[in-house]
Amino acid sequence: MAGLIKREDIDEVRQRTDIKEVVDGYVTLKGAGLGSFKGLCPFHDERSPSFTVRPQVGRYHCFGCGEDGDVISFVQKLDHTTFHEAVEKLAARIGYELRYEDGGSGPNREEVGRRQRLLDAHKIADEFFRAQLLTPGATEGRNFLHARGFDRAAADHFGVGYAPQGWDSLLKHLRGRGYTDAELKLTGMFSEGGRGIYDRFRGRLIWPIRDIAGDTIGFGARKLYEDDQGPKYLNTPETALYKKSQVLYGIDLAKRNIAKDRQLVVVEGYTDVMACHLAGIPTAVATCGTAFGTEHIKIARRLLSDDGSGGEVIFTFDGDAAGQKAALRAFEEDQRFVAQTYVAVEPGGADPCELRQSKGDAAVRDLIGTRRPLFEFAIRAALKRHNLDTVEGRIAALRESAPVVAQIRDAGIRPAYARELAGWLGMPVEEVSRAVAAAAKRSAQQPAGQGSAPGVAPLPPSPVLPSFNRPDPRDPVAAMERQALEVALQQPGMLEGETWQRFSEARFSTPAYLAIQEAIRANGLALTGDPVRWVEQLLQEVPEPLRPLVSELAVVPLPASTADGVQRYCRDILARLFELQITRVKAEKMGQLQRLDATSDPEAFQRLNRELMQLEMQRRSLRSEG
Repeated sequence: MAGLIKREDIDEVRQRTDIKEVVDGYVTLKGAGLGSFKGLCPFHDERSPSFTVRPQVGRYHCFGCGEDGDVISFVQKLDHTTFHEAVEKLAARIGYELRYEDGGSGPNREEVGRRQRLLDAHKIADEFFRAQLLTPGATEGRNFLHARGFDRAAADHFGVGYAPQGWDSLLKHLRGRGYTDAELKLTGMFSEGGRGIYDRFRGRLIWPIRDIAGDTIGFGARKLYEDDQGPKYLNTPETALYKKSQVLYGIDLAKRNIAKDRQLVVVEGYTDVMACHLAGIPTAVATCGTAFGTEHIKIARRLLSDDGSGGEVIFTFDGDAAGQKAALRAFEEDQRFVAQTYVAVEPGGADPCELRQSKGDAAVRDLIGTRRPLFEFAIRAALKRHNLDTVEGRIAALRESAPVVAQIRDAGIRPAYARELAGWLGMPVEEVSRAVAAAAKRSAQQPAGQGSAPGVAPLPPSPVLPSFNRPDPRDPVAAMERQALEVALQQPGMLEGETWQRFSEARFSTPAYLAIQEAIRANGLALTGDPVRWVEQLLQEVPEPLRPLVSELAVVPLPASTADGVQRYCRDILARLFELQITRVKAEKMGQLQRLDATSDPEAFQRLNRELMQLEMQRRSLRSEG
């Protein structure tokens, strides 16, 4: 074995290496005073930057988790290397020739640590695949790239290669470079059968998957031939180098632009990354056969300097059901970001590669430019699951979408989206705002880690429950409904005729009052002439927890001192209730009108307009009667 690296050489490497340049390859640093730089710590997950680098003294320190050290220890920890390997890597970086104790010349290939040995094997394989793309046998691969708008220069830029159709082309090549089968089994580039190992990738187009430092750590392979019985895409399995939950394809090419532009675009495939970069979106990356998860977010946040001062993460997904599911899965992780998250979905369902093929580079840039907040996508996805033309559907949609609005971090735009939601649902803004506020309160009361993502969030309580909370007297709608029930219980004679019909059709939104109204409707008009029996019957109809409330409503004094005054008061209260009902129905019709394409269904458009005019006339009539 080679001897230890000479102490003076270690000191020289440490002295000559700019620690800021090395750290910049992993963490986005910003100036933090004279001679200091700060960024999000790569050793623990944090929202505010506490990782500080001082190049003048060659040290880093995190004031959050306490990690500290010099440039050598930084490389050791981030690249999972030994001390020797870290020094050798840094020496190679600055072109410094190391000397070893006892006259050694440094380790030969067999003495390099396993990680470096694996990296070397991947580098050789990368070069092999790229060379194969230029051979006559790779015609199908070149045709695939050409059909998707990628020329020779694009293939070179992204390192695209080709795996020959034989069973041992790469195997022979690496054996010829001194690798043993035992070593090759660890690379993930080979499968094993009864006769030994053989090439994992055969007759496929190859993309090198590199880590943030630019080292090739795995490969992605796309099927080209019909007789290939394998999956469409085949990736390197988990190895000591390749952890798919920590890998983002294209991160080595995108990292500088991600840091500079404070933008990360997440696409679904290798060709989508290529299309985005070539179209002028150099911040695009892709996951490798897995969902965008917690480990990916840590990488993204460090590059974005995700500290609340801006930045955006844009997800692109296919417009199909799988794409929608992926978008909602991404939204589950939204709260881990400080940066704003967006989604960009092409209406026709095309991915960035297809879009560039059919409409050119500008269309890809337009797709990213027309992004919309991910929470808006989640809200609309929730609404699509319900029939908004029915009362039950709108209530269910509100119950599912209110928690989404409640999760919007920007307090300035949360009320605006509550109003938007009210328009989409055709419901009063006040009612939607109350639902959002209640959802936010429930979320705040949940224990840490108990939250759920929109789309799968626990639904707010149903309007009818075994027990009822006492209505909030400060709620103006609840107060209106309470006054109407006071009239109905104490002056049931006021409900006869057309008034009964209107009262029965009114929709109470406060759960306790809704249950009492339903009991009144079930009881009918038979006993309205006998208030005592009327109230007694209602007490039997309502759920037991509400009986004290019914008794209270039945005896509370009405604010009038004469019989005429009571009549006027009752008419006024009922008129206000009916006007509120008309306002709600109008809002629903307006919501239908907003969702309707007037050009595709002009008859429905005209019908809704007529109904809105009729409702307005009824509202004005009620006011004139009052």
